[in-house]
Amino acid sequence: MSLKPFLQAVGILAVILTLFPFVAADYWWIRMFDYPHVQLTTFTLVALLVYFFRFDLRSWRDYAFVVILAGCFLFQLTKIYPYTPLAGYEVENNEMVDPENTLSLMVSNVLQKNTDHQRVLDEVLTKDPDMVILTETNHRWRDALAPSLQEFGYIYKTEMPLDNTYGMLLYSKLETINPQVRFLLEDSIPSMHMGLRIPSGKLIEMHIIHPTPPMPPHDASSTDRDAQMMMVAKMARNSPNPVIVAGDFNDVAWSESTSLFQNVSELLDPRVGRGFYNTFNANSWLMRWPLDHLFVSEEFRVMDLRLGNDVESDHFPLYVKLSLEPTGAPEQEREPATKEELKEAEKQIEKEEKKDQKEKTEGKS
Repeated sequence: MSLKPFLQAVGILAVILTLFPFVAADYWWIRMFDYPHVQLTTFTLVALLVYFFRFDLRSWRDYAFVVILAGCFLFQLTKIYPYTPLAGYEVENNEMVDPENTLSLMVSNVLQKNTDHQRVLDEVLTKDPDMVILTETNHRWRDALAPSLQEFGYIYKTEMPLDNTYGMLLYSKLETINPQVRFLLEDSIPSMHMGLRIPSGKLIEMHIIHPTPPMPPHDASSTDRDAQMMMVAKMARNSPNPVIVAGDFNDVAWSESTSLFQNVSELLDPRVGRGFYNTFNANSWLMRWPLDHLFVSEEFRVMDLRLGNDVESDHFPLYVKLSLEPTGAPEQEREPATKEELKEAEKQIEKEEKKDQKEKTEGKS
């Protein structure tokens, strides 16, 4: 195949992949195209530039092809633009340094089969966060880390080790208030919910989730993931306290699901204006995207945000240090969720409930 037909085939593929996320279906083979927007944007731009500069545009077909491909590129760019340094911050840098009103967190999917516990422990001790959130943790991980972390001041803990890759461990130097492990949708997929008392005495509400990815063998659709995200979004929305939601969402920052989560919860993304912070896949330099997230309410400002070092997992740790500055909250407040967005969130929760009811009915028959 010569270069021109090849580029035209590439362009058609780019158009198809660009349109796929608009399909109103939650099948995994559709939702998977939410992920590689950075790669698809680069891919489309290269094809567009090569076609434009390599060939003379002589027919209406050539012009139509270039215009359509340019349209795809611009659409893809709008999805990822907020996560480039060219965009403005959604969460501003801190203005006041008051140690009594700061906190730091590290979120890390350790990869359950990973046996290099010491490397994860070293990463924690190097970063020295106030709170450590570890996902994909079983009993082996708990037994390997808990004694050492307690020795280094992580005296508050909430543990739910599981062997199904959805275990969670939380260790904190700050007091946790009424920590709960809940199973919002399935009795095998936990989430954690608690208050967190920072040194100033102020209370913060924490939610930690790790929903299933829309990918066999975990799940054939995104229904479970999206419903759990919407349930937590409602909790955050109704909280009277500053809120942090963190974890491995198994979703990218620019997807329709995560966008709806942000709109309903009215939480902010510290990455906006700072970078992608691609936590997955640590084993591939090409196919990487942000799956581990941390969203905050408008009372917070960013002091530090970065990826951690390689811990022999397929995820990089995500580290953030925040300051609580309620007086600056009005400057960062998001637009209220629309009635349509709230209805869509309820619709996604109801869809999951109907799915569960159907599975129970079929199981009894």
